[in-house]
Amino acid sequence: MAGSIHEGPEFGVGDFVLLHDLTLDAFMENLKLRYSKNKIYTYIGEVVVSVNPYKTVNIYDQTYVDEYKGREIYERPPHIFAVADSAYKTMKRQSRDTCIVISGESGAGKTEASKIIMRYIAAVTNVGGQKEVESQNEIERVKDVLVKSNVILEAFGNAKTNRNDNSSRFGKYMDINFDFKGDPIGGHINNYLLEKSRVVHQQTGERNFHSFYQLLYGAKDEKLKEYKLVRDPGKYFYVNQGGDPKIENCATVHDRDDYRSVMNALKVMGFSFAHAEALWKIVAAILHLGNMDYVAADDHDHAGVSDDKLLGNIAELLSVTKENLRKALCSRVIAAGGQVVEKQLTVSDAVYARDAFAKAMYDRMFTWIVGKTNEAIDPKASGIAYVGKNTVIGVLDIYGFEIFDNNSFEQLCINYCNEKLQQLFIELVLKQEQEEYQREGIQWQHIDYFNNKIIVDLIEAQHKGVLAILDEACLSVGKVTDEMFLTAMAQKLAKHEHFTCRSLNPSDKTLEHARDFRIKHYAGQVTYQVPGFIDKNRDSLFQDFKRLLFNSEEDILQLMWPEGAQNITETTKRPITAGTNFKNSIIALVDNLATKEPHYVRCIKPNEIKSASAFNDERVRHQVSYLGLMENVRVRRAGFAFRISYVRFLQRYKCTTPHTWPTFAGTDIDGCKRILQVLGHEGDVKYGKSKVFIRSPQTLFSIEETRSQKIPTIVLFLQKMWRGGNARRRAKKMRAIYLIMNRFKKYKIREYIKNLVDKFRNVKKMRDYGKSVEWPRPPSRLQGLVQLLQKVHGRWRANMILKDVPKPEWPMLRLKVLAAAAIGGRRSDWGSRRKWEGNYLAMAGTESKDNSNTADFVTKMNSLKSHDQFSKVLFSCHVKKFNKNNKPADRAIVITDKLIYKLDPKKKYKAMKKGIPISMVTGVSLTPGSDQLVIIHLSDENDLVLCLQNLTREERVGEVLGTLCSHCHRMGREIKVTINKPVHCMLGSKRRTVIVRPTAVNGGATFKKEGNDIALMWPES
Repeated sequence: MAGSIHEGPEFGVGDFVLLHDLTLDAFMENLKLRYSKNKIYTYIGEVVVSVNPYKTVNIYDQTYVDEYKGREIYERPPHIFAVADSAYKTMKRQSRDTCIVISGESGAGKTEASKIIMRYIAAVTNVGGQKEVESQNEIERVKDVLVKSNVILEAFGNAKTNRNDNSSRFGKYMDINFDFKGDPIGGHINNYLLEKSRVVHQQTGERNFHSFYQLLYGAKDEKLKEYKLVRDPGKYFYVNQGGDPKIENCATVHDRDDYRSVMNALKVMGFSFAHAEALWKIVAAILHLGNMDYVAADDHDHAGVSDDKLLGNIAELLSVTKENLRKALCSRVIAAGGQVVEKQLTVSDAVYARDAFAKAMYDRMFTWIVGKTNEAIDPKASGIAYVGKNTVIGVLDIYGFEIFDNNSFEQLCINYCNEKLQQLFIELVLKQEQEEYQREGIQWQHIDYFNNKIIVDLIEAQHKGVLAILDEACLSVGKVTDEMFLTAMAQKLAKHEHFTCRSLNPSDKTLEHARDFRIKHYAGQVTYQVPGFIDKNRDSLFQDFKRLLFNSEEDILQLMWPEGAQNITETTKRPITAGTNFKNSIIALVDNLATKEPHYVRCIKPNEIKSASAFNDERVRHQVSYLGLMENVRVRRAGFAFRISYVRFLQRYKCTTPHTWPTFAGTDIDGCKRILQVLGHEGDVKYGKSKVFIRSPQTLFSIEETRSQKIPTIVLFLQKMWRGGNARRRAKKMRAIYLIMNRFKKYKIREYIKNLVDKFRNVKKMRDYGKSVEWPRPPSRLQGLVQLLQKVHGRWRANMILKDVPKPEWPMLRLKVLAAAAIGGRRSDWGSRRKWEGNYLAMAGTESKDNSNTADFVTKMNSLKSHDQFSKVLFSCHVKKFNKNNKPADRAIVITDKLIYKLDPKKKYKAMKKGIPISMVTGVSLTPGSDQLVIIHLSDENDLVLCLQNLTREERVGEVLGTLCSHCHRMGREIKVTINKPVHCMLGSKRRTVIVRPTAVNGGATFKKEGNDIALMWPES
């Protein structure tokens, strides 16, 4: 209907029913405009007119499938998907059988249209899948088989013609069966009138069936060698008559790749490998058969085979004996009066028999392939358990009307088929229109149209139709010629207004005597040439060939030729002629289609040169005429150009009046009446029971224009409301998110604290008071609190440890802790077990054995304290010092809270130079041994290299380290502690290495120079 309302005016009118002027010129102008804008689909009501684009168009992907799935046909721009979906919806919702009839001339895109429809149906079915995996897999298999069947049928039934690179040379009608849920469960294919004459003859520029070239170009070298073939079509008479076999710039035909695709499709379809091989052997045998030449074997012109080796190759491929094949090709057996006589064939008869044999083999093979395909997609054999009614969608892809320079028996059959379909098309369209008017209570108006029943009767009528006259000629006794058939037609059809020949119209020089007759079809006049009509209608094949192939060792050849089992003397009925057989099948097809809900795709070929830009007005105008598109528009347009349900009309156009926007309180029909009344169109419409009928396209365009003017304001309003609603919804979500986050954080905090309480519940009873307990990772919000708790726990643990230690000893304990942390286990003995006194040189009497001149030391320190203003002596001890002049000396070292002093004990503890600020200390180096070596590193690169000395040989290295670390820690800095062997120092800004060497216990420890190094001679105990 009004799919055009979704497209801009620059694309023309999307539905021909809505054309302003209903003329052929207006029709052509609109079709050409849309084609130039890459709009290849246009509606006539619910009929789709498709123009072959001759290029790849990206309008068939999943996005487009989703756009058209489940939508009414007029809700989206014109597309073949809309027709496919309409057929599927009708089948599924109403449980009615439907069909899609695709028609048009060769090259108009019928085959591609049928494949697109198949892919769409496959895409929209079983999307959600079945509960049972096996059932789902079987449905997917059926869909795959339905799609893959096209690959096989195109290979063996399509060929390149001068009009089309991938022309279907047979008619195909496929029924797709669906279960009650709308999932495909199988199908059935009927084929009509394969153009088997193409097997033995092709016109210039054309090819034989694709299968021959796929075998020659696609099979491996070993396979061709097995079939005795070479990779050159020019070597074989049956495929080289059309000229160059290669197809250039065709998107659908690639012989080498197509061979692999066919092999894969045969596998998917359930063909065994042996059967697939047998099919290609038959194709190879036909190729060889075309090269079979005959020679006169005697004076009677009896035929003999010229190439015995070639005969053997064919016999091997067909799995028959060479002698039996020779007899079948060169003679025939005749049974008469109970006697069997073998008659030798003449050379011309043998050539005729050879070609008939090749055509019959290929035709039977194609029919067997279709039958085997039907077995693969038979719904009863699919294994899918289904209940309810089994509904069907039929897809008819059949030859279009053909008018060639030389029109023979095949063209008569094809054009008769199109006459029947055109008759059905007009009848069903009229019937649909009448039924819709009656349903809606609208008065029906009589429509004048051309009824082509007179032409159909001319061809199919009993006793006096063309096919009946042809059958009568074929059944006549004696030699009957094609000229005699033409004479019989001239006598019986002389008064028929749609038939003529030269004898009936002697003044028509375009018709030749004894050869031509003309039928005035609905699509135009076609001149037929009678030569070959009798032979093609008889479609005879000697019984010898049937017996030959039935007795083949290849099982599928036996299946293809069951009549070969008959005895030579057995009397059989005269077979039905090809014309009558075709007529009966078309009548059955039309009767079948008449029981279904029809949908139509009318395909048009824009030019003869397969160009994506050319539009041949004359050729397209001719197709528009013979497809009856203008009649279709007139039938559709006769009463009312447009009709739409009240619900959808109100939904689409309620925005045009303030009385119905945004909601209408009354019924749908009242709302529609109100809109049309306000817009002033009430006089151009009729109201049905469920639909409103609009008479003229101008009324619809006026309503649509009013709607287009209202849309921007409505869009802005909707955007405002949507943004506001979106913002409120987002704010609500954010508030909910923050509430959830807070609750979750509180929950995590509670859980963490619970976990912490459980972990530390019994730490008081633990030996290490919880030091070994691993703290769980805290939530980010508790990081600061947990750090505080860790400090609190550390203080509590320290208090628990210190509660048994006397308070006066706490300073010493602090020093020992710092020393232990600095040493880190790198020195085994550092005096941790003894009491640390600190100021050893000031201890008087028996408290210390370090200093016998305590008074001098105390006097000197008091003097220094008053001079340098330090507060306290932290450590003092006698040492052996090594200076930058490489001289050892006895000294006293004093560490205060501000300075480090070097004193000379021999001069009443006289200070050696000024005190060293403790801030200059950068590090301390020790050895891991028991020696008392201490190096205090200074920032002026003149370190103190000392060896602590005392008479009791106490371990005081740790005490010096703890004192320095403690005091520097209080000052807010850390010093580097190195424990290594050997150790290094800086004396006079020069790097020196200090090595500890054991020596005998004589006179105590001392330093010695060893080259550039310094050796501490440490007495072994």
